[in-house]
Amino acid sequence: MTAEVCSTASLEAGEPTAGSAPAGVAWVCLEQPGAWGAKAFTSSGLDPAIGRAFEDAATAAGVRPQLIRSPGRHPDSGVGRRHVLIAFTRPGSSWLLEGQIEDPKRILDLDLDAVAAGERPDWPELSPVSSPVLLVCTNGRRDVCCATLGRSVAEHVAGTHPGRVWEANHLSGHRFAATAALLPSGHVYGRVLDGSILLEAADRGQLMGPGWRGRSTWTSAAQVAESVIREQQGIWDLDAVVVRPEGSDWAVTAGDQSWLVTVTESTEGLAPPSCGKDPEPVRRFSAVVQ
Repeated sequence: MTAEVCSTASLEAGEPTAGSAPAGVAWVCLEQPGAWGAKAFTSSGLDPAIGRAFEDAATAAGVRPQLIRSPGRHPDSGVGRRHVLIAFTRPGSSWLLEGQIEDPKRILDLDLDAVAAGERPDWPELSPVSSPVLLVCTNGRRDVCCATLGRSVAEHVAGTHPGRVWEANHLSGHRFAATAALLPSGHVYGRVLDGSILLEAADRGQLMGPGWRGRSTWTSAAQVAESVIREQQGIWDLDAVVVRPEGSDWAVTAGDQSWLVTVTESTEGLAPPSCGKDPEPVRRFSAVVQ
């Protein structure tokens, strides 16, 4: 069977976006200019030993690790001070810190378990950030759709909201390109055409429904439970919804209202998971509100 462009095939297969956000109760992003390979942490200008240790430690702690770079051209030489973004995503207690470090190895000094528990690192280089920041995947060596679709989105946002957008390596789900993540809330989007409206909505404390993949705070099934309640009830405040396990179901709370949601998973149809790959069964969810 001929390989297809993954973002087009996913759209044609009617693959839903809800439940596809990567998991991570917190995010730690390290600036790495220059080209990125398919596995950016070990195939970029970053010392691969540092990249591997950073990725492994973050994953073990339930933290989402990312490499970031400024939109536009990416010279490999002359790397100086590097930006760091650290975000905690839990509703009602999210925060975002930003700063610069001289040595990328310093990222390995972070207590990632503490960050995952919502504790802010006591680093003098870091300061609170009051406005949401957008990450847009442009990791073209991982998937061509991320380069062809993500780069234009990032460059447009850089023009409308300078200093508030970063190119990022793989955000998962490149078949949903262009993909983007809002920090500190951890809301992830797919099939993004205009990232500026995502930031503008977030500035108003609002979530945009179309293309929303879920909040990285939760697992895939919990993201689906949140999605169905938001859509049914018309709740679009960024931090209005909390999800917690209730036996095999999900308890979803918004203000003084609560619902119990049963989520089941199945597959239907075929689409390639990424460009150049053979089609695979498309993952789908169904949700019943009790």
